[in-house]
Amino acid sequence: MPEFDAVVASAKGVAIRQDRAVLKKKLAEGVEDFLDVFDRATQHTDKVASGLRVEPFLRCIPAIGTTKARTILDDLGIRSTATLGGLRVNQRTAFRRALVGILAGKRTQIGDGCLVVIAGPTAVGKATVIREVRAMRPEYELSVSATTRKRRPGEREGRDYFFVTNDEFDQMVAKGELLEWAVVHGSNRYGTPKGPVVEQQKAGKTVLLEIDLQGARQIRQSGIDALFVFLAPPSFNALVERLESRGTEDEAERRRRLATAVEELSAKGEFDEVVVNEVVSDAAADIVELISRYQRKQGEH
Repeated sequence: MPEFDAVVASAKGVAIRQDRAVLKKKLAEGVEDFLDVFDRATQHTDKVASGLRVEPFLRCIPAIGTTKARTILDDLGIRSTATLGGLRVNQRTAFRRALVGILAGKRTQIGDGCLVVIAGPTAVGKATVIREVRAMRPEYELSVSATTRKRRPGEREGRDYFFVTNDEFDQMVAKGELLEWAVVHGSNRYGTPKGPVVEQQKAGKTVLLEIDLQGARQIRQSGIDALFVFLAPPSFNALVERLESRGTEDEAERRRRLATAVEELSAKGEFDEVVVNEVVSDAAADIVELISRYQRKQGEH
């Protein structure tokens, strides 16, 4: 490496270490939120946070010293020299759950509210069933996703989606403003803005997330406590008929969506519950009952 490049690299290293020192100070002073920093680090949207080692990260929490931090990490099977961004999927999940317990002493990571993730293949009728669920339980909140796809006729900004450009979506990802996000059907991006969900759960509300399989997996892997419900069609043929009848996609798009649906249907075993949408009102009633059962179990802990 030429001498000039070595000097530049050394200067960058010093700057990063200084930035990490500032980040740790903010954590210790309560200026930065531990879960937000952890999520930014593990989603690799914050290079400074990603390179922070897990032990000093834990020691930023009041009343946790070196011995206690190492005991926690030993119990989780994580080396004290590991970085937040270098944790494996299972380690991320275990570490986040432990962090939630340390910070709040509660199972729900965001607040006292209940988070319900509802996913399923394209054209299964998620939006229709969720509308029926909210008709039965108006107090339930529905998270509004951000998307880069074009608005369809009748859709309203802020009600159906937040319609954003690709550049705006990039900025949301970089700033850690999304709870989850994914490229859907190989084209458009969708994501769940974190802020509204956090506020609603802190207020003790039940929040419904209508997302795709990729997003549901991200929520699961992050260690966030939620009820995961898979909405399934009565049959694959029924799914094909629904997709063709709604007429919102051209033939090429329908083929892409059906190919994705095959993968999504095979993943239903990853969810806590499966509800078949044959009759909308029945499916909605089933989901309401599952949520009530989940809330009762939450209250027992």
